[in-house]
Amino acid sequence: MRARGFTLIELVVVVALIATAMALAATVFSAGLPGQQLRGATRELAAQLRYTRAQALVTGEPQRFLLDTRSREWQAPNHHRGRVPEKIGIVATVARDERPSPQVAAIRFFPEGAATGGRIVLKRDSAAWQIDVDWLTGEVRTTRVASP
Repeated sequence: MRARGFTLIELVVVVALIATAMALAATVFSAGLPGQQLRGATRELAAQLRYTRAQALVTGEPQRFLLDTRSREWQAPNHHRGRVPEKIGIVATVARDERPSPQVAAIRFFPEGAATGGRIVLKRDSAAWQIDVDWLTGEVRTTRVASP
């Protein structure tokens, strides 16, 4: 009678196959991370800009969103803060009066919904997204663009 079970060779082959599959999956997954990181950063900044606009509408007072392009840090009302990942490039175009310093861009939202307007472009490798803030309505829109 033959004993039931697996031989050592069979176990080694199965472990090797699992290790190979895991390595392939990790490679495929990590290749998508830069794009996901860029989209995530774009969504986060757009959400915080919309939040800043909502705070201006709710409080009846102007509110500012600040973005330091050098330190990569952003700040919205009520101590909302964050940071853009290191490998993502930032180009901010805002009204000259809304630049507290050369590396800091600010967009001001007013209680009636309008804004000073502006554009923030986030880029990584050959991909780029732009966030536009309409000065008349304060609407925040994101668009995928060719990397500048």
